[in-house]
Amino acid sequence: MLIRAGYELILGVNVPTAMTAMLKVHPSRSKDLRTPQRFATIPELPSHDYVDRFGNICTRMTLPPGNTTLSCDFVMWDSGEADVQSPDAVQHSVEDLPDDVMIYLLGSRYCETDRLSQVAWDMFGHIAPGWSRVQTIVDYAHRRMTYGYEHANPTRTAWEGHEDQVGVCRDFAHLAVALCRCMNIPARYCTGYLGDIGVPPAPTAMDFHAWFDVYLGDGWHTFDARHNHPRIGRILMARGRDATDTALTTTFGPTWLNGFKVHTDEVTSI
Repeated sequence: MLIRAGYELILGVNVPTAMTAMLKVHPSRSKDLRTPQRFATIPELPSHDYVDRFGNICTRMTLPPGNTTLSCDFVMWDSGEADVQSPDAVQHSVEDLPDDVMIYLLGSRYCETDRLSQVAWDMFGHIAPGWSRVQTIVDYAHRRMTYGYEHANPTRTAWEGHEDQVGVCRDFAHLAVALCRCMNIPARYCTGYLGDIGVPPAPTAMDFHAWFDVYLGDGWHTFDARHNHPRIGRILMARGRDATDTALTTTFGPTWLNGFKVHTDEVTSI
């Protein structure tokens, strides 16, 4: 299947302001692009890309005073298959984990394993290690929190989300990630596109989405605490320890979001 995706963001600043953006498709999906990523700015600005420690493409630029529009549009091939389910995937002992996976066991800015450890072991310690334990954690995070754009809070942590019991997709992901790490299951946070493909259209405007991966059975597996069922058409942009490592934009000075549009739709041709 083919998916057309992209965005238009309008950012306002009062003085020249440096910015880093993670708005490009992750290199692991670059082979699936059927058109170039048509990244553009108004006014036209110089920029350059680099790849960070997590393998994400980061774009650096300096925003001039006033409004700057960032936009992109592309078509991507996708298998059309829902998230793979592997109920027999085993949980590895910590000593057997690959070195590069160990960082995803540690606490991070938005995932406070120290505050949630006792909660996690009390609730999930009796669940058999492996896929069933992860799914039980996802079920809990999905039930624990109420979703709504009005609940968005850019500083809310996993612990705070657990206590507030409200949030947006990033809060659902942060809570599930933190609880998995507490149970010695490596978990990494992911951001990208997820359109309403194969499901009834949502009554709200399209947005970017957050989900997470866990390391089981010598590989990474996708889970989604917000939706809590396999979905079609995820397009990964960035992944890391939490939203700090995967922020859509990071500006080094006061900034205002003056416009935000995202599109992700199945199409029949380029």
